[in-house]
Amino acid sequence: MAVVHVAPPAAGLAGTLSVPGDKSIAHRALVLGALADGTTTVRGLPSGGDVRSTRGAVRVLGARVDDAGDGVVTIGGAGPALGNGGPHAVDCGNSGTTMRLVAGLAASASAETTLDGDASLRRRPMERVAAPLRAMGATVDTTAGHAPLRVNGGALRGIEWTLPVASAQVKSAVLLAGLRARGATRVREPLASRDHTERMLGYLGVAVGRAGDVVEIDGGQRLRGREIVLPGDLSSAAFLVVAALLVPGSDVALRDVGINPTRTGALAILRRMGADVETRDASEIGGEPRATLRARAGKLRATAVGADEIPGAIDELPILCVAAALADGETTISGAGELRVKESDRIAAIEQLRALGVAMRTTADTIAITGTAGRPLRGGARIDAHGDHRIAMAFAVAGLVADGGVEVVDAESADVSFPGFFRLLADLGARVTSR
Repeated sequence: MAVVHVAPPAAGLAGTLSVPGDKSIAHRALVLGALADGTTTVRGLPSGGDVRSTRGAVRVLGARVDDAGDGVVTIGGAGPALGNGGPHAVDCGNSGTTMRLVAGLAASASAETTLDGDASLRRRPMERVAAPLRAMGATVDTTAGHAPLRVNGGALRGIEWTLPVASAQVKSAVLLAGLRARGATRVREPLASRDHTERMLGYLGVAVGRAGDVVEIDGGQRLRGREIVLPGDLSSAAFLVVAALLVPGSDVALRDVGINPTRTGALAILRRMGADVETRDASEIGGEPRATLRARAGKLRATAVGADEIPGAIDELPILCVAAALADGETTISGAGELRVKESDRIAAIEQLRALGVAMRTTADTIAITGTAGRPLRGGARIDAHGDHRIAMAFAVAGLVADGGVEVVDAESADVSFPGFFRLLADLGARVTSR
């Protein structure tokens, strides 16, 4: 496992750069392009491991995916025949998004599909996606509620399903199955989750109904292949934004970052903490808004993050905890139990902030962090990323404001979502060395 040492820069972080294409939208572009009629061209596709898993999955199901270079791929869609004629075996790697979205595709195909992944993915809960697909008429067998999954698809019927936990992945899986089901499919959410699937379905020609907390589609609709230009990934950008906020004298601009309102919860929380984050040059392409983000260093104050804010900031919570560690006062995060079942137990992993001298308390679903009011963290700690890309990046940012820096073990896990993350940190002025 790679070990990377990250230490405070000699001066503030500075520069203008781009982050990889949005991972969440990339998954959906590959899946919906595979299900569409004709050719879909995706520009800005990120090269991380999770997206490679979805590329491999749609190929196994019968779509053609060709690499044109420079982050451009063309997808020859299989239309309604996608996934027929199995059996199929799909390796989802570390990607829960791949497993859940492809389960939705497989549920409506006339074949058996087995979905499996690495040890981390096998620990993540899968009954939450299996249950609605069974209710639609598919046979879905889990392994004690986890992967491997065996999905036998067939003629599905539309259902009305209320999600017990807000989940864009489960919502998307049900909508994907509903495209090839008889009748209407309606999904009700307890809290609004990211809406990339609904936006892209509309962009590719599917009529999507939205009324309050319900999303509805009619089965039998066909998708038309189109060009999809991905914005930069806001979840990736958040790590560089917080780095710029915490390192004195920093001024960093990030070009063409997605600012979908279901994804900007972390920006709202940071601004509430007093962060200087400017949004400029906003535009919209293919139904997804984007803009340049400019972040400048300044003092942060503590805040309270409520359970209703968690779905809009779930992927950014680890780096928000690092921001809280430097803020003035105690920051509390409530209703964050979903962090326990991510690539790692992220609440347990973030408790490694204590090794940097941070006072904190945790429960099953809450985090309370008393910040240093801008004083540097205690350096010299050796942090285990636990194979989790967001933990690796969060503690790398912590190293920028720790006396003597921080060692991150399993640092290569950052490549799952942000290949080149440590190189970009160095380009901005951070001291980054491999050990």
